Amino acid sequence: MKKTLLLLIFTQLSISINAQSFVGAWERYHNSEKGEELKSIVIFSDGYQAISTYNAKTGKFIYSNGGTWKLIGNSITEKVEFDTDNPERVGSEVTFKVEITDSSMRIVGSEMEFQRVDNGKPGELNGAWLMSGRIRDGEKQLRDTDRPRKTMKILSGTRFQWIAYNTETKKFMGTGGGTYTTTDGKYSENIEFFSKDGSKAGLSLEFNYELINNEWRHKGLSSKGDTINETWTLR
Repeated sequence: MKKTLLLLIFTQLSISINAQSFVGAWERYHNSEKGEELKSIVIFSDGYQAISTYNAKTGKFIYSNGGTWKLIGNSITEKVEFDTDNPERVGSEVTFKVEITDSSMRIVGSEMEFQRVDNGKPGELNGAWLMSGRIRDGEKQLRDTDRPRKTMKILSGTRFQWIAYNTETKKFMGTGGGTYTTTDGKYSENIEFFSKDGSKAGLSLEFNYELINNEWRHKGLSSKGDTINETWTLR
């Protein structure tokens, strides 16, 4: 009986520990040293991840880091592409063990435990995207996605985060994120945090969008009210 139970547990663990199990969004509520309620959201796409922490009530931005990731056994290795607190970490790798179920993910040896928000569905834009072009004054301006200066937007099925950073200079330029929906050609963002301007928290933006040959094209107004017409390419 014990051997059967152990075999069942091992089989379930083997099924759950695979890269696809992590894809989606995860959240964690915790308190700061001052007693503020904080919210941390981590988004895993195929090969890329980003995590941000902000005040759960006000949306005040606290911290973000991210980059590439891979899973070997029950260990995740991340290569840092940006880190708002410690830019010197950019380019380095960190490895940690994880435990995961259908609903939770825990970093072994720490108090960090996240609850699943979604598994990459239902949003059509699940993945990590790099801005590859924009139209200004009627002219299309292309952007080399291989250059160190990047603007990335990473999305799960319901959550999004954009980040502007430079992997060569290790400079971080800004980030923002929240929830999103895609319905009838409309892409809508509900901003929960914005590093440059905390007053943007609570703002909703709507864009016309379409997917053409792995390109995401969207048009609308930015958080500043400026017209934008951008193209994003899946990493």
